[in-house]
Amino acid sequence: MDFFSTHNILLHLPLGKGGYDLSWIEAIGTVAGLLCIWLASLEKISNYAFGLVNVTLFAMIFFQIQLYASLLLQVFFFVANIYGWYAWSRQTAENQNLLHIRWMTLPKALGWAGSCVVAIGLMTLYINPVFAWLTHVAVSLMQGLGLSVAMPALQPDAFPFWDSCLMVLSIAAMILMTRKYVENWLLWVIINIISVMLFARQGVYAMSLEYAILTLIALNGCWLWIKSAREQGSRALS
Repeated sequence: MDFFSTHNILLHLPLGKGGYDLSWIEAIGTVAGLLCIWLASLEKISNYAFGLVNVTLFAMIFFQIQLYASLLLQVFFFVANIYGWYAWSRQTAENQNLLHIRWMTLPKALGWAGSCVVAIGLMTLYINPVFAWLTHVAVSLMQGLGLSVAMPALQPDAFPFWDSCLMVLSIAAMILMTRKYVENWLLWVIINIISVMLFARQGVYAMSLEYAILTLIALNGCWLWIKSAREQGSRALS
C-alpha cells in the first residue's frame, strides 16, 4: 500500500517556493485524467477506463490530505464514468439517433443554466455546513468499516463562490458528457479556467498546470464536437 501514499515521491518539480514533490499516485492519476479528457474529445469509449483510474487515485489522495468533500465528488464521478461507459457502449441501430453528438434544445439549455445558477447560489450560502455534514458522513462510514479515522477540524471554505461553481458545473458537465451534448465542453473550459486560477492562488502549482493543459484539451474537444454536431445535423437534413 506504500505505492498509494502521497509521500511516495516520483520527482521534485521546481514549482513555487521550495518546489513541489510529485508523488507516483498523483502523477499516474494526472496522466489518466489527461488521457480521459483527450479520448473523450475524440469520442472514444476508452476514455471512461482512464476516467475510473483518475477518480479512484484522486479519491485516495483527497482522503490522505483530508479533503472529504472532494473525495465524495470523486465517488460521483466514479458512478458517472460507469454510467457513461454503459451508455456509450449501447450504440445499436435502435438508440443510435438518441445518443449522438448534438446541441441541447434552447428550453433544455435554459433549464440547465437556471438549475446551475440556483445550485451555485445555494452552495455558496451553505457550503460550510453542507461540507461539514458530508465530512461527518464520510468519516462515520469509514469508521464503520473499521478504519481509524478522526473527524478533522474543518476551516471555512477559502473561496465559497468559486468552489461552488467548480462542484456544480463539474457535475453538470459530467452528466452532459455521458449524454453527448456539445455544451459539456463549454462547461469544462469554464471549469478548467477557474481551476487554474484557484489552484495557482492556493499555491498548488502542479495541479494548476494540469488544468491549464486540460483547458487546451477541452477547447479542442469543443471544436471537434461542434464540427461533428454540424456534420450529423447536415446528414439528418439531407
